[in-house]
Amino acid sequence: MKAVLLIDFGSTYTKLTAVDLDSETVLGTAQSFTTIHTDINDGLNNALALLEGKTGKLDFAARYACSSAAGGLRMIASGLVPELTAEAAKQAALGAGAKIAKIYSYDLTEDDVEEIDSLKPDIFLLVGGTDGGNTATILNNAKMVATCKTDFPVVIAGNRSAARQCQRYLEGRETFICENVMPKFGQLNIEPAQTQIRELFLRRIIQAKGLSRASELISGIMMPTPSAMMRAMQLLAEGTAEEQGIGDLLALDVGGATTDVYSIADGMPQDAQTVYKGLPEPYVKRTVEGDIGMRYSIHGIVDAAGGIERIAKISGIEAEKAQSMVDHLSEHTDEVPTNEEWERLDFALAAMACETAARRHSGSTEEAYTMAGKVFVQTGKDLRPVRQIIVTGGSLIHTKRTGEIASHALFDPAEPMSLRPMKAQVLVDRSYILAAMGLLAEYEPLVALHIMKKELIPDGYQE
Repeated sequence: MKAVLLIDFGSTYTKLTAVDLDSETVLGTAQSFTTIHTDINDGLNNALALLEGKTGKLDFAARYACSSAAGGLRMIASGLVPELTAEAAKQAALGAGAKIAKIYSYDLTEDDVEEIDSLKPDIFLLVGGTDGGNTATILNNAKMVATCKTDFPVVIAGNRSAARQCQRYLEGRETFICENVMPKFGQLNIEPAQTQIRELFLRRIIQAKGLSRASELISGIMMPTPSAMMRAMQLLAEGTAEEQGIGDLLALDVGGATTDVYSIADGMPQDAQTVYKGLPEPYVKRTVEGDIGMRYSIHGIVDAAGGIERIAKISGIEAEKAQSMVDHLSEHTDEVPTNEEWERLDFALAAMACETAARRHSGSTEEAYTMAGKVFVQTGKDLRPVRQIIVTGGSLIHTKRTGEIASHALFDPAEPMSLRPMKAQVLVDRSYILAAMGLLAEYEPLVALHIMKKELIPDGYQE
């Protein structure tokens, strides 16, 4: 047996997954509260003790970790035009596993600088202009960022003609120059910036969050947890040189504070009557709905659903009582359903979280009329052909109604312009292994693929 330990240092829980590389099986999982404010090792050792109680003592050949502890990596970005370079900056940040605190467009002002200082970002992403195009905005913004009182590194990934001058304006700060996130009009090039952001996470932010105290117990902290999730989803969809994956997919991770959505799909128009508008979407895409969560952001779900009446209708609970229950959960964020009525409320909340997050992540169309007649204009990804939905998060895996909840992420005839999946099989991450498999994929991708195919449990739902 060749055992490997995979660790996810989360904001609330430190989650462990032990796997045997030889048999390609999960030996056991365990979790304990993350003790980041005291000693990170305490939470890790507590989880290890629980794991050992299930598996017996194991001699691990390696220990690898990812982390979203202390809220992950807070990033601010500035670009030129909202629909172009600012959007490219957003895609780069999200794809690197960052949590976006703010995105600015056009010239930064003194008021913006004050706001940036108040937000206290971990990293600033400075972009703007295509190569050979506008330099005035990115140079102005570099000057303004230089006046910020908060200490943070700056990743410069805009017009290459201005990069060195930006670096000179930012003298005294830690700066990194990357390739332009949009070198030509309408062309995305976000991978170099993503790579740099991940490296900064490993080198700087891990230290700042205190995770370096765990360094003696692990072989290395490899990536932010969202990056591990993206790696797992891409591997599951695409497979390896030796074995095919399952094809295009949509993944939903519904948490207490946010809902993360991942899609692995081209998403381009499906017919000649549809034309694409805006920047092309990345094949591997992540979005984070910061206002949608089952506890800390519970009121965001209600607002997105159009009010408590929708929640009441789905749950079968009278509206006034449903509102009172929602208010209670917002103040008692660690509570889980204790009876059938609370389960119905959680069902309704999770269903609306899935519906809202999938709608925002997916593209949409609108009608337009040309000399040749009516056409459809598409923005974002067309996910209607996707046939696999992957779900994780406590509210979806600790219920018997997972498929029913996930069905709310599918296409709704009442919203004909939304490009959500038409029908799909639901695969459930019952054991919380996805982030762990993203870590394992860096070393043993075929093993990670085999484990995911075995461990992700079909719910059987088909629309």
